[in-house]
Order: sequence, then C-alpha cells, then structure tokens
Amino acid sequence: MTSCFMLKHNYFKILSLPIFNTLQPKSYHQIPWHITPTQLNSLLNAATQNKNFKQATQIHTQIIMNCYTSFPFLLNNLLNLYAKCGHINQSVIFFANIEDCYKNVITWTSLINQLSHHNMPIKALTSFNQMRDFGVYPNQFTFSSILSVCVITCNLIHGIQMHSLICKHGFDTDVYVGSALVDMYAKCSDMWSAEKVFDEMPERNLVSWNSMIVGSLENELYDVALFSFKGVLRESSINPNEVSASSALTACANMGDGLDIGKQIHGFVVKHGLMTSTYVKNSLMDMYCKCGSFEEATTLFGSNHEKDVVTWNVMMMVFLQSNNFEEALKYFVLMRSQAVLPDEASFSTALNASAGLAALYQGMPIHNLIVKSGFETNMRVACSLIPMYAKCGSLMDAYRVFQSINHPNLVCFTSMISAFQQHGCSDQVIKLYENMLHQGIRPDYSTFVCVLSACAHTGKVEEGFAYFNSVEAVHKVNLGHEHYACMVDLLGRAGRLEEAKRFIESMPMEPGPSVWGALLGACRTHGNLELGRETAERLFQIEPSNPGNYMILANIYARKGKSEEANEIRRLMGVKGLRKEHGCSWIDVKNTTFVFTANDRSHSRTQEIYALLRNLKNLVKKKGYMSKTQFATNDMEQNKEQSLWHHSEKLALAFGLLALPAGAPIRIKKNLRTCEDCHAVIKFASEIYNREIIVRDTNRFHHFSGGFCSCRDYW
Repeated sequence: MTSCFMLKHNYFKILSLPIFNTLQPKSYHQIPWHITPTQLNSLLNAATQNKNFKQATQIHTQIIMNCYTSFPFLLNNLLNLYAKCGHINQSVIFFANIEDCYKNVITWTSLINQLSHHNMPIKALTSFNQMRDFGVYPNQFTFSSILSVCVITCNLIHGIQMHSLICKHGFDTDVYVGSALVDMYAKCSDMWSAEKVFDEMPERNLVSWNSMIVGSLENELYDVALFSFKGVLRESSINPNEVSASSALTACANMGDGLDIGKQIHGFVVKHGLMTSTYVKNSLMDMYCKCGSFEEATTLFGSNHEKDVVTWNVMMMVFLQSNNFEEALKYFVLMRSQAVLPDEASFSTALNASAGLAALYQGMPIHNLIVKSGFETNMRVACSLIPMYAKCGSLMDAYRVFQSINHPNLVCFTSMISAFQQHGCSDQVIKLYENMLHQGIRPDYSTFVCVLSACAHTGKVEEGFAYFNSVEAVHKVNLGHEHYACMVDLLGRAGRLEEAKRFIESMPMEPGPSVWGALLGACRTHGNLELGRETAERLFQIEPSNPGNYMILANIYARKGKSEEANEIRRLMGVKGLRKEHGCSWIDVKNTTFVFTANDRSHSRTQEIYALLRNLKNLVKKKGYMSKTQFATNDMEQNKEQSLWHHSEKLALAFGLLALPAGAPIRIKKNLRTCEDCHAVIKFASEIYNREIIVRDTNRFHHFSGGFCSCRDYW
C-alpha cells in the first residue's frame, strides 16, 4: 500500500516539472492520467539537458508505473540521463534490472559508451563480452565505442582482438570504425598498424584524416603528420578544420625548422577563415615561438581580442624558454588582471620562472595562490613547486612539498632527488632513490644524471660505478653523454685523472663537450697542466666560441706561475673576439634585488659595505684565514690580496649582513663558479656572525653554517 502511495506521489510531482506544463490541459478534469512514451521521452530529454538526478528518478518511476520498460528508446535515454547526472553506478544497476529480452544492441552500446566516458574500461569490456554471450551482435557504433575503451586501457592486445572481431563481423570497411581503428592504434603507439588501416580504408572522411594527423603528432612523427595534412588538402570533397590545422602547426613547432611550412599553413588558415578559432591562433603563436619568430607571436597575441588561458600560457612559455623570466612573470600578473583564471600550466610556468630568477619572494605568493585556487594537489604543479623552492635555496620547503604529495610519480621523485643533489645532500639522494625503487617506480635518464652527479660531488667512487653499471644492465635505460660526463667528473674530483682519461677513451660514443669539460675542470682543481692543455685543445676544436674553456686553461697556467702563457691565451681570446663573462652576485632584500660586480661602488651603502669587509678581514685572519691569491689572476693588480676582498659575492655578503635582520638566512646568487677564497671567507663568516648563508653558483648550492659548508670542501 505504501509503495502504491509513493508511486502516485511521484506521479503528481512529475506533473509539476517545467516541461510537463506544456503537456497539461487547461482544466483539472482534462489531466492525462496516462502519460504516453513520447511525452516521457520529451521529459527525459529536458532532464538530460538540465542534468537533474531528482527528475531522473521521478521519470524512472513513471516508466515502471506505466509498464513502459519494454520501450528500448526510453531505457536508452534513461541510461544516458543517469550517466550525465554523474550517477554511472545507478546506470549500471538500472541496466542489470532490465529484462534481457528488452536489451538490444543500442541499449548495450549506450552502457558501454557511458562506462567509457566515466573511465571504467574493465567494466566496459566485461559488458561487451556479456552482450555477445547473450547473442546480441555489435554494430559499427558498438565497435567505435569499444575501440575508445581499448585506448583507455593502453593495451594493444585488446585493440588487436577487437580488430579481428571487426573483420569477422564485416565492419572493417565502415568509415567510422576505420577511423576509430586508426585512432586506437596511434594512441597505443603502433603507427605502422595505424598507417596500414588508413591506407586500406576504401573511404575516408575528415575524422579519418584527423586521426592520422593527430596520431602521427602524438607519436612525434612530425613529417608524417605534415604529409597527412598535405594529403587532406588534396581531397576535393574534404575541408580541413581547426583540428587539422592546429595539429599541423604543432608539428611545425616541434620540428624546430618548420617555420617556412608553418607560414604556408598560416596562409591556409587565413584563406579558409579559421583565424576566428582561438584554438588555431594559440597553435600559430606556439609555432612562431618555438621556431624563433617571437615578433610574429607577439603580434598575434596583441591582435587576439579573445585571449583564453591557453593564449596567455603560450606567451608565458615563450619568455620562459628564452630565459626572460621577468617577462614570463609579468604576463602571469597581466593574465590575472584580465580576470583569466590560471590553470595548472599557468602555475607551473610561473613557478619555473621564479625558479629561474631564484626569487623566493615571487615564488611564495604564487604558492599561496595555488593553495587558494585548489591546485595544491595537482601533480604537475607540485612537481614545479619542488624545484622552485630548491632553486631559491629553501630545500626544507621543497621537501615539505614532496612529503605532502600522495603517491608521488617519477617526475616528483626526480625533482626532489635533483634538489637534494643541487644542495649537496648525497646521502638523501641515495636514500630517496632507493625508496623510489622500492615503490616500483622505474628511474629514467634524468634520474640517473642526478644520482651519478651526487656521487661525483661527494667522492662516492665505488657507489657511482655501481649505479652507472646498473643503468643499462638493470634498468634498461640508454646511457648518454651526461652520464659519462658525471663519471669523468667523479674520477676527476677524486684526483684519478689518468683513469678518467682512459674512461673517456673507452666510451662507445664520441665524447662531447660535457665530457671533456668535466676533465678540464678536474685538471684545474688538481693543477694538472699537461693533461689540461691537451684537454683544452680538444675543446677548442669542438666548441671554439666558448670563452670558458680558454679561461680555465689560462687559470691553470697562472696557478703554475706561467703568466706569459696565461696572457697568450687571453690574447688568443681577443683575436677570436671572445670575452670572459663578467662575474656578478645578487641578493634579495625586502622584495628588491641588488646586483654587485667586482669592485662595485655604485650602492648607496658602499662605505658601510667596505668598512664591514675590512672588519671581517681582520676577524677571519684571527681564525686562521690565509688568502688564496692564486685566484686573483690579473697581472695588472698591484695588490692581489686586496682584489680578492672586492669579489662580488663578498660585497653581497657584506650588504646582506647589514640589511637583513639578525637570524634571517642570507641567500646569494652568483652567475659563475664561486672561487675558493670566497668559499673560505664565507665559511668563517657563518661562524663569526652565527648566520646561515646560502650561495647558489652555476654548479650547486653551498649551505654555510657554524664554519662549515654542506659541500664538505669537496666541490
């Protein structure tokens, strides 16, 4: 009795639905007590548009009450309505309660399609097999849906089995099924099969061509993608759309030298009226940026009056890739001022720009905004937060972000391992690497570069060779120049220079500048003039325009007392038009960056800075400091010891001691390698002033505290 009352109650409730007002008669006595299937179908369509779950249950009640469960079109629409309302489990339960005799191929296909859309591939495959067990034969729409399920599983075997079944049922010539097959094979990285299916299709439509273009693009076959785009242009009955053009432009962008073809596609886009698409405009901007035509990209950006978040992201990425970090952050601020909400790509780019500037005062507000926007748990954003904090000198904050990530992936692990490596924490590098392996995450090329570099900077020779030997033998990762450079660096820092040379000679590939550069750096550290000269000569041939190699050799000569030879190297640099990069250091105080060069007297507090340095000089001498005048290599200097005290990092240190509050860490950035004299002085200063001092040079971070450095003087 109660259930009958509820059914009638729901019946009257459904009469109150907005769309049902159009079905109601003008007088009470004309109310249609029996709702027709067509009327219910109209209600279903309206509820689907509104995605109203409550209305779905009411309509479901009426279908049962009026015994309309034998009408497949009502069942299919109700299945779709539950799924659109986000209640896929309700769809599955409803489908299970339908009598088998009322389930046709459309009903089964609808269920499979909804399971696919809700990322439930195993249930979709199970339903497909159950459909066949019940004697219901799949049609072309069923096969198209189940092929998309195979894409989700990323299991090529599933796709091959479906392909065989498609041929068995005679749908291999259907254009929609053929297009779905091309898409499936391409997304499962089997482009050979994708091309074979495409070539054998008796009929092709735009979807077929786009599947081939996009598939080639995703598999980094940029030439094939452009060839397919040219193919669709030759089809008189098919007009490429924004997907075709955008994918072709992306192929040009990733080729590096695709500017000429990209300009031709730009002309096609204008001719066929596709410039109204923001999607295409963004791809055009990206193409011009990656091909080095920044002016064209900026012009397109300025002429685009409908800028979405992708448009802004492209421009931010332009400046990031060209190391113009200030402009990248400027566009991030402008985007927000235009009320465009940042997405994960926006935040990631802004964080990378902050990392490039080593500007903690800019990175931290972005982190706050990330938390407010709900992107803190986003894996891509988290993986950008780690290097931002690490490169800004705040290793503990980087580690806190890593610890807050649930189920970190390879990128997160590698980011944290790299952070520990940059800060000289080799024990933490090894521990985290072993933890990653324990969790079943396979290391990649970059992971091993970080691990081997950590071993090199801490003298772990045996451990380094053990990890190096495991790269290919255990983890099936191809060794590259960076790995070999790390091993040469490992041997070189340990003073085993001849062994390092023999290691280079045994390499299975031609050693590049990174490998020879590691050996040259070791020759400078250990004062090996003969091997240093030989190594430098090789580098002069490989990269004749790199002034750093000339300066290292000149410094080796100078340290050996051969000033004439050192001057000859410098004269050679002048003949070749090469100039040594001027050293500078910078420090952030109250959200302002102050830059210092050697002998700098441009700062308003210059008198105080030099007075503090004179006092520091007396204090460190009492601690046993001996000046390392070999690092003042300019023969024109009358007082080499005095010139050492005017190095840019010492000036930045003095200003930090004056301007920053007591107890606050002092963070200094240097564009060149920190000299050993400055390294020694800063160690003493950290003890004398009881301050934590963090110096970031081109190689790594040095954490000074209590008279010690994190590098343990092995750098």
